[in-house]
Amino acid sequence: MNKKAIWAIIGVMSAAVIGVVWLQMDLIRTSMKVNERKFDKDVYSALNNVALRLEYEEKREAFNRNMNGFVANYFEREIDGLEPEAPAAPAPPPKPDGFIGGELIDQLMSEFSDTCTCYHCLKSRDDKFRRVMVYNMRSDYIPLDERVNVRQLGEMLKQELNNRGIDASYNFGVFSNEKQSFVMVDDHYVIDDPTSGGAVIPVFKAILDSPYKVTLFNQDMPSPGTLMIHFPYRSSVLWSSLWKNFLGTIVFTSIILLCFGYTIHVIIMQKKLSEMKTDFINNMTHEFKTPIATISLAADSITNPIISGNPDKVSRFANIIKQENKRMNSQVEKVLQMALLDKREFSLKTSAVNLHEVIYAAIENIGLQVEKRDGTAKAVLEATEPVVEGDMTHISNIINNLLDNANKYSPDKPEITVHTRNVANGVEVTVEDKGIGLSKEARKQIFDKFYRVHTGNLHDVKGFGLGLSYVKAMMTAHKGQVDVKSEPGKGSSFILFFPFHLN
Repeated sequence: MNKKAIWAIIGVMSAAVIGVVWLQMDLIRTSMKVNERKFDKDVYSALNNVALRLEYEEKREAFNRNMNGFVANYFEREIDGLEPEAPAAPAPPPKPDGFIGGELIDQLMSEFSDTCTCYHCLKSRDDKFRRVMVYNMRSDYIPLDERVNVRQLGEMLKQELNNRGIDASYNFGVFSNEKQSFVMVDDHYVIDDPTSGGAVIPVFKAILDSPYKVTLFNQDMPSPGTLMIHFPYRSSVLWSSLWKNFLGTIVFTSIILLCFGYTIHVIIMQKKLSEMKTDFINNMTHEFKTPIATISLAADSITNPIISGNPDKVSRFANIIKQENKRMNSQVEKVLQMALLDKREFSLKTSAVNLHEVIYAAIENIGLQVEKRDGTAKAVLEATEPVVEGDMTHISNIINNLLDNANKYSPDKPEITVHTRNVANGVEVTVEDKGIGLSKEARKQIFDKFYRVHTGNLHDVKGFGLGLSYVKAMMTAHKGQVDVKSEPGKGSSFILFFPFHLN
């Protein structure tokens, strides 16, 4: 899969995920607005019912207080003395219908002059008379806080809200238009309302700023006050039925994004691995092609009658065949070693290993190649206790691989130095060079299998990209660590830590 296809998939999937999230969030926003409208409607409905009930209670109390026995007996005698023409439903609570007291009295006096004694006419006169008494017997001069019972108001409000399924904490108050201040808040009367001046209590201000308000005693002109209610946790109430959907959206969207991100990561890694394997095959083909061609040429030379009769030349070509065969075996061994490392089927043959002896031998081996390029390879061994527990063969391969890399990635006159020193519980070995160095991105990948650093114009750097991955695997097997410090153009330092004991 090429890069364009990968980026196309990323774009399409990203657009799809963003679209799903946008649609889900739009549904949540719509549901939130519906909840808000329903909540507002229920609150106003509850407040209006409370206001009507307060008016009814005031009228009922006024009627019971002012209705004397004579008037009651009069209406009872007038109504009960007649047979009703049809069953009558219980009279609804008296409610204001827009008439004022004087108009009702005039109308009632007019009807009283009527001599009709049918049930309906007499019942109509009775209803109007009751309303006249309520209007005219109520004292308009009574203060608002005396017209409303705070305990009764609290019970009414709680009941109306519960009937509409609103179970949320709230603060309520009654505001007097005459005093321009609260006369009661929650379950108590207010003696000195701070909203009228001076410092304002937050609860009072919150109630005053609330949008939920209804006027009280609308039959009075003007209304004496306003009933207000404030819900401090209104948002929580509105979100109570939506938070599960919102949380589910976040969780499942996160899962989709994580799976999508992991899938893309795997695709990219597989693509890189595929490219590295292709490079590996190409390198391996090149590495094998040269010795095979050399062996073929040497074999042809030996079989040549002119050469076969010369023992010195036969011996020379035989040695060439032997060296090239050894070189091929070494390359095959590296591949087999990495296969065993991947399968975890290797075992360490541990013994006491003197790191200084291993380093001296490795410096001697690389020295011939370095000297041909007018370079130097030296050891600065400062460790006083260089003996560690480990596998002699693998430790030697580790040092040799690092020295070989230091030589290959030094363009001119290699300068290679190996340092040792004792640290806590082990020995630290540093292989330092003055080569091309590593970029930040390369430092993250150099220990990956098949990865090879891009060398720019250096085309003579050979290898399979297995050396440093082998170093990493072997250091882990020896309970040690490997790190690298490098800057482009300033060389690299590979730092190895070998513990004294593996257990």
